[in-house]
Parts: sequence; C-alpha cells; structure tokens
Amino acid sequence: MLDFVRRVAADADLVASLPLDPEGRTWVRLDGPGGSEAWLIGWPPGTGTGWHDHAESFGAFLTATGTLKEHSLAVRLPADGWKTLELAEGVDRSRDLTSGQGRAFGRHHVHEVLNESTAEHAISVHAYYPPLPQIRRFSRTGAVLRLEQVESPGDWQ
Repeated sequence: MLDFVRRVAADADLVASLPLDPEGRTWVRLDGPGGSEAWLIGWPPGTGTGWHDHAESFGAFLTATGTLKEHSLAVRLPADGWKTLELAEGVDRSRDLTSGQGRAFGRHHVHEVLNESTAEHAISVHAYYPPLPQIRRFSRTGAVLRLEQVESPGDWQ
C-alpha cells in the first residue's frame, strides 16, 4: 500500500489536477491496487480530520505536497461495545510528514491528520484495504476518548 501511494504521489500531473478549495478539504477517489480504495485529498491551511479510525481496514498515506501532521495513539481500541475510554499515559505519538513522506498503519489505527500551515495547501494520497467499511469518529478531552459517530461509505462518497 505504501508503494502504491508513493507512486501516485509522484504523478505530478495527477496531483496538480486536484481541485483545491480555500475553505474545505477536497478529494477524488482513485482505483487502488488489488481491490483497495484510494483517495487523493487536498487540505487547505488549518484543516484536519479530527480523531478517527478506519475500522477493519489497514492502509497507508503519503504527503504529496506541503506538510501534514499526524497525531496517533499507540493503543489498540476495542472494536465495539464502548463509548468512553480513559487513555494511559505515554500512548500519544506525533509526526510531521513533509512532501514524499508517509506511513502504513494497521486495523483500528486511531489518529488525526492536520494541515497546520497558515498559508499552504497540502495534498496527500491515501489507500485502504479492504475498502473502508466504516469510520469511527472520536472526540478527545485530555486522556478521555469518546466515540461520537460511526460513518458508513454513503456518508463520504
């Protein structure tokens, strides 16, 4: 998956073809390898995803232009049956992903992705397998993570 997002991000014409909106994220669905789902996403300055996971899908993403920051949790969350969890100390991770940098992740990877720039769009490529069955969205206050919403593909396609 990481090799795929690298190849797509290196396609300067494709990356440049993404329509960018100054207010909100934009995206185009791409054909991923082996039945995976892929997206080219534009991030205006100051935008982000909020805390979320990708349920049973694993995947990869890579910054094609600009810089994105990923905050993640080094903890496996239960799949179902909870609304609020108190996180242990030391589970927070943070990384800047500049142009050409990316990462792969496993199932139930909880993170938020942000474009912290005040002036520059970022563009990234994302791929998931199997195609996203759902996205769980969370809020976070200190060490407390709360499940807020579960989205299905019809909510973002």
